[in-house]
Amino acid sequence: MSLHDSDYAPDAFDVKISELLVATSDGSDELIDNSVGEVLRLLREHLKMDVAFVSEFSDGRRVFKRVDTRPEARVIEAGQSSSLEESYCQRVVDGRLPQLIHDVGMLPEARSLPRAPFPIGAHMSTPVVLADGRVYGTICCFSFAPNNDLTQKDLKKLEMSAQLTAKKINERQAQAAAEATANWSLAPQEPLRRR
Repeated sequence: MSLHDSDYAPDAFDVKISELLVATSDGSDELIDNSVGEVLRLLREHLKMDVAFVSEFSDGRRVFKRVDTRPEARVIEAGQSSSLEESYCQRVVDGRLPQLIHDVGMLPEARSLPRAPFPIGAHMSTPVVLADGRVYGTICCFSFAPNNDLTQKDLKKLEMSAQLTAKKINERQAQAAAEATANWSLAPQEPLRRR
């Protein structure tokens, strides 16, 4: 799915997400700034899910970078991590699970899925793919109960949010690299010594 798919007309919700993620960064040095947290809240509320998060895949772990939950549904927190191989996220990225699941319990492979310490009914996940083609992680949301009202259009909203999140991360990485280069070039250099 691309932001320019001819079969996908953005609605007011999509426009709001685009405005948040395309806006100038807030000046923090984090790769995922506060606007992504706001997007997660909007997604979670719009899709009627309990939890929404952005994760990063790092050293065999899935690290929760930004998390938004209903107040009574705080089952994960930013900064926590878990085994990547034991996650639904990895299974979505490598194609073992679909991106949109209305009822996890109805999947043929439900008994072999990793057990979470909380119920997972409906689940949506899509990769966050950076400009260099590397999968940064996923943007994901789930509810404790099944949800048959989720549609392919809802999945497209999640995919669009992942694309815009990747764009924000790409910009932050480029900015950090430029600052590091500038700082290096401004640092006093030792003169070359003749031998």
